[in-house]
Amino acid sequence: MLETWFWTLGVVGLYPYVIYPVVVAILGRLIERPIRRDDAFTPRVTVITAAFNEQAHIGATIENKLQLDYPADRLDMIVVSDASADRTDEIVRQIAARDPRVQLLRNETRAGKTSGLNLAIPRAQGEIVVFADANSIYRPDAIRKLVRNFADPRVGYVTGRMLYVNADGSLVGDGCSAYMRYENSLRAAETRIGSIVGVDGGVDAIRRDLYRPMRPDQLPDFVAPLGVAEQGFRVVYEPLAVLTEDTLSAQSQEYRMRVRVALRAFWALWDKRALLNPFRFGLYAWQLWSHKLLRYLSFLPLAAALVLNWLLLPRGGIYALGVMAQVLFAVLCVAAMAGVRGIGQFAGARYSYYFFLLNWASAVAFVRFVRGQKQVLWQPRVG
Repeated sequence: MLETWFWTLGVVGLYPYVIYPVVVAILGRLIERPIRRDDAFTPRVTVITAAFNEQAHIGATIENKLQLDYPADRLDMIVVSDASADRTDEIVRQIAARDPRVQLLRNETRAGKTSGLNLAIPRAQGEIVVFADANSIYRPDAIRKLVRNFADPRVGYVTGRMLYVNADGSLVGDGCSAYMRYENSLRAAETRIGSIVGVDGGVDAIRRDLYRPMRPDQLPDFVAPLGVAEQGFRVVYEPLAVLTEDTLSAQSQEYRMRVRVALRAFWALWDKRALLNPFRFGLYAWQLWSHKLLRYLSFLPLAAALVLNWLLLPRGGIYALGVMAQVLFAVLCVAAMAGVRGIGQFAGARYSYYFFLLNWASAVAFVRFVRGQKQVLWQPRVG
């Protein structure tokens, strides 16, 4: 009986990380749904950026967007300052004074990113709205690559590819970069079968008329694309729309960010739980269960399987190997976290630690979700 539970829990825990991506890749070869892209398609675009105390980055971010390879008369930008107390507003006003395509909106009382987007969308002139982070730098053709997908009338939301810059070779940064490569390959596979279920949030675009106002506590990077899928449109991944952003090098920063994202994702899944019904949403419901809900909850079956592994140790064989693997995993995590020379710099150690960090953050977020806690405000992401 213990053996049955061990293997069942182990498979369930690893399913969203290993089995699901393989199944999606196979399905993509069997039922591929191509996107009718058109590189000559250049609709009017409004870039929206929510900012709180971003004086260090906002100027470069705005200039980057204004200089992109896109028709100047079809591109404008709105910056929503969420009661910034530094020079963010001043910098935006200076740029707006010489370029009328830039507009500053200000929340006098801090209300969070989602409230900022709700405020800006009605003022957007573009039929396509691009969401850009306050510290994101786009490649010159990023917006062109995003919007070409909207030439297909079935496409309602597009996300690009985030490349994390990890110049310092830090433990967390390296793990984050590897995780994003894994996620991007999965998004490419999901796009081939229809829609993806997760986006980056820093290089996204939506048809303006598909945007639905959200509560301040809702995670726009998750709820907005789910809302588009709920309306029957595709949410797709465009790997050639690239932005670069610094990784978080401090373990505490990455941990807090992962807890915040996981907590808001749990609430988003609760708010959009109708999408989990396979009788209404078919394949997409299975994707949402597999890629998101089971991924965020995988710490539960994995932890239980680890405990059962120790109880089964007297039977030797594969269970003894399993315990040895656990010990090795723990040693690698500790070595990586402590920065032990040699073993701590080994790629397997860094990736092991980041996998542990992801699951620990999900566990903490789940406890907070069960307690009814929510998070509305955020701090600027520090690279």
